[in-house]
Amino acid sequence: MGFNRMGWIFLAAFLGLMFLQEDGFLLCSATRYYDWVLKETKFTRLCSTKSILTVNGGFPGPTIQVHKGETIYVNVRNQGLYGVTIHWHGVKQPRNPWSDGPENITQCPIQAGSNFTYEVVFSSEEGTLWWHAHSDWTRATVHGAIVILPAAGTTYPFATPYAQETIILASWFKGDVMEIINSALATGGEPNVSDAFTINGQPGDSYSCSNATTYRLLVDYGKTYMLRIINAVMNEEQFFAIAKHDLTVVTQDAAYVKPITTPYIMITPGQTMDVLVTTNRPQSRYYMASTAYNDGDGVAFNNSTTTAIFEYRGSHPIPSTTPFPNLPAHNDTTAAQNFTKRVRALASKAHPISVPTKITTRIYMTIAINERICPNASCAGPDGNALAASLNNVSFETPSIDILQAYYGGINGVFKGNFPSNPPNFFNFTGTMANNTIYPSFGTKVKFIKYGAGVEITFQGTNIIAPENHPMHLHGFSFYVVGTGSGNFNKTTSPKTYNLVDPPEVNTVGVPKNGWVTIRFLADNPGVWFMHCHLERHSSWGMDTVLIVRNGNTTTSRLRPPPAHMPPCSKS
Repeated sequence: MGFNRMGWIFLAAFLGLMFLQEDGFLLCSATRYYDWVLKETKFTRLCSTKSILTVNGGFPGPTIQVHKGETIYVNVRNQGLYGVTIHWHGVKQPRNPWSDGPENITQCPIQAGSNFTYEVVFSSEEGTLWWHAHSDWTRATVHGAIVILPAAGTTYPFATPYAQETIILASWFKGDVMEIINSALATGGEPNVSDAFTINGQPGDSYSCSNATTYRLLVDYGKTYMLRIINAVMNEEQFFAIAKHDLTVVTQDAAYVKPITTPYIMITPGQTMDVLVTTNRPQSRYYMASTAYNDGDGVAFNNSTTTAIFEYRGSHPIPSTTPFPNLPAHNDTTAAQNFTKRVRALASKAHPISVPTKITTRIYMTIAINERICPNASCAGPDGNALAASLNNVSFETPSIDILQAYYGGINGVFKGNFPSNPPNFFNFTGTMANNTIYPSFGTKVKFIKYGAGVEITFQGTNIIAPENHPMHLHGFSFYVVGTGSGNFNKTTSPKTYNLVDPPEVNTVGVPKNGWVTIRFLADNPGVWFMHCHLERHSSWGMDTVLIVRNGNTTTSRLRPPPAHMPPCSKS
């Protein structure tokens, strides 16, 4: 069991204005404590009522607000029906993977009827991130925002907005999400797509049952608002816009970017963006809306649109027709790329970047949808087989004992340290599919990286079975997106296109369909860190791996010891 609530209250009172030094981390009396309850809660959406797993009864869940560099503690009490973990998406957690959260990667689940206290250590992040469950598909309903304000005595690199609002884009399923993914994995076929998208928990008034509950944002004329936008959608990238209003993007994944003024954004699952919007249009009512971007060949997806109301305060005539934003078509790859290619780091004196230039670890990583052979062609996937997914033709199998515990405690047989730095076969990855890559190997394979190494990873999209955009997320780090292109990466010519001056620093990046993306980061955070596609069906099929950054030679470059009470890997 974790440190209980009264224990933390007593500790806070005892510390007063004093400071606690622990293992190189300075925790002050401003440290906050949150008490969360995971429980089943009834919600009505799309004319039906169902119970969903929530935190403190909310969908979305509670917002955490901190200042840059603070540490918080979140005690999670699981009163649900099955084990769950919580991940702090984009929070680097320096030397502290024990609280990172992916199930059976850095911890075993918090079993029903028990609790665990997470220590969430913020460092260089500034802007918007989010938290979500990291157990199977529970993040569909268990998620919320993290607002990271500038550190005391500092401010934004732009005029302080008049007000701020969090906008969370998410998925709504009429069925039970755990049953949906478990059934799909059992049969080997595609899981059901979601029945609606939501903005701050509401599908919008394009659904007759949602007219009264559509989310409304009331604004004053002549002001600048900051919208903190989070894509918590399960399996689709999103276009988002507000009718007749430009958006100015100022951060992505809690790092400042050069301002981008645009009529729409394209945001992948896992990504966050802070955008400024100025209320300078005729005082009336306008739609904000979000719909899927999907470029996959033959890929099932939710092609609906979620809406909310952006309305000026005061007396004004209600329009007979509320203006609707001009969103790109679901397969408008040009629109998606026209937006993403504009993103550049702010790279200012107050907000510098540091792109590694000495690269000692290079990984060339192919991304693919695959098949797992089923006896007697008895499965519901292609060719009577089961759908699978892979990185470098290895489909990840999640162990029953978490990898962090096995690594730290020297437990053998849980994982192998032989994840390949290159695919087993080189061919025209974006051309004709090669038969010897349809069927991957299966296993729990990790990649060891030396502390302090300059790491370059090139993600290569492939044309195997179902090519599409893949949002790749790395825990424990932000990384620089130094290059991207279509077709196959060329080790001679492609690096000549790299941007090493102001590449965006992110934690999730979209790898374009039949294209490539190169990222760089410094391996200065020892621990066990999950890497996976943030399209949940792909992650469930094995489009994952683990990077283990070894300890350095000093106390402050070594993995911190585990807390006293990690969740056990069984109910016993």
